[in-house]
Parts: sequence; C-alpha cells; structure tokens
Amino acid sequence: MSGLKAPKVSVAPKSRTVLVTGISGHQGGHVAHHLLARGHRVRGLSRDPDSPRLNAIRSLGAEIVAGAFDDPASIERATRGVDSMFLMGSPAEGGPEAETRLGTAAVDAARRAGVPWLVYSSVGDADRRTGIPHFDSKFAVEVHLRRSGVPYAVAAPTSFMENLLQPFSTSGLKQGTLAAGTSPDRPIQMVALDDLGAFVTHLLENPSVFRGKRINVASDSLSEAEAARVLSEVSGRTIRYQQIPADALRRQNADYAKMFEWFERDGYTADIEGLRREYPDVGWQRFREWAGRQAWARLLA
Repeated sequence: MSGLKAPKVSVAPKSRTVLVTGISGHQGGHVAHHLLARGHRVRGLSRDPDSPRLNAIRSLGAEIVAGAFDDPASIERATRGVDSMFLMGSPAEGGPEAETRLGTAAVDAARRAGVPWLVYSSVGDADRRTGIPHFDSKFAVEVHLRRSGVPYAVAAPTSFMENLLQPFSTSGLKQGTLAAGTSPDRPIQMVALDDLGAFVTHLLENPSVFRGKRINVASDSLSEAEAARVLSEVSGRTIRYQQIPADALRRQNADYAKMFEWFERDGYTADIEGLRREYPDVGWQRFREWAGRQAWARLLA
C-alpha cells in the first residue's frame, strides 16, 4: 500500500461488515485500510489467505477467508452475513475476456447470496464505449451488474499515480526518463490510490445516497511533462519526459496503445473540482502532494 496516508480515525455512523475482494492488492488493500480506520468489520477474499502479504492488514483486524472468482461457491460463502461488498477485477492474468467472465460470475454469486449493497471498481469513462479492451471488459461487468438487480454503485478511477512506482516506470526514472504515449502537454487525469480507498469507503457507507450511480474518480490533472518537472523537484534528480511513438506502443501492447490514443483524442472526464467540493473528507491529493510523500531515494537507488 505505497503512499498510504494515515486516515482520519473516526467511527462511521453505522458499523458495517464488508467483503473486500482484491484485498492483497493495491485497491482492495487501501479500501480495507480505510474501512478498518472507520470502525467497520472487513472480511477479505483471497486465493491464498495465509499469504504473508496479508499480515499487515490482518494485524489491523481484517478477517481473511479463502475464495476466488472462478469458484462462485466460495464467494457465496464469503458473503454470508455481510452488509456490503467491494468488487474489483483485473485483466492482468487472463486478459480482458477472463476479467469480464470472472467479474460477471462474482456478480451472480453476490446476487444469489443476497448481498444488499455492492460497490464495483471499474475505470473512468468506460461507459463511453472507448474501444480499449481493458476498459470494455470492465464496462461489460457494469452492464451485467446493472441488470442483475443487486443494489450497486460504480467507482470509476482514472490513471493511478502509483503507476509511477511500478518497475516499468521506475526503471526509466532511474535513467532520468519518464516515458508514456501522450503528447508532452496533453493533460491526463490521475487518482491516488489512497484517495480512491477513502472515496470507495464513503460509497460503501451510504447506499441510499449512491444507489445506481456511476462516478468517475480523479484527484488531479496534469501533463506528463508537468509530472516530470514535479518528479525532478521532489526526487532531486533531473527527469525528462519522452513520448513513446505510437507504432512502438502497438508493437509492445496493442491494448495500451489504444488507451494512449484515446487519452490523446478524448481522455477522462472526472469532475475533479466537483469531487473536492462534494467530498472534502476524502482529503484529495494533488500530484505534487502525493509525489512529495514517496520515498524516491529508495525507489530510484
């Protein structure tokens, strides 16, 4: 859970029992952290419940149960007695088609178990028929969820600031280069994972307010060239932006090449200032604030 701020520890109006999928990952881990800090009971779903990766969140009070999306019965067992469920998926292992198949199976399991409230994490503007495979896979789950009858809301995060902490980014940053597929001055909306965790917690706490709603979620908007300048200042290293040619991106990953083409042509449409006005308790971070919290000396050693 890199970049995690200490959340405001306050008791929620009503304590809930929440099933959190993806609890060993970035999104689920941040959601669980905020739920626990607000006094909720967290039941985390994991294919490997004994994993050492879960020791930190378990030490905060989370219950970890065995389960997987390709075992719908395990999801039904895990949802017994819960008030809410946080659902997320990823195309990382099986690709977009598998993400849709497993996500819809998880929705069906939630429906059979009678889950009273479900918050699904999709991706920003996936409902605009972007043609990006890993956006469309999530939107297909949204459509299935809407038709399922399960009471729901959709949180739709934009690009994660934490992508810059991943090896595919830090390897370039160590050489003084921030590389991506957009024009240097093309703004991109971003969200800090900690902000997303706080916002999802707000959705989970307020089913009567958010039922049926879909909300694009972003913390800030800036160009890659601006991001490189900020990273130079906070890391003490000279970092320059380098645009990756479209042909090179297509050879590397056709899915992500389509995403960068869409960023260049259309882009995310989250109402950043509206989110800040409506939900100030999230503590939304500007990119500079988030970047200033990272351990760049260690990350770029």
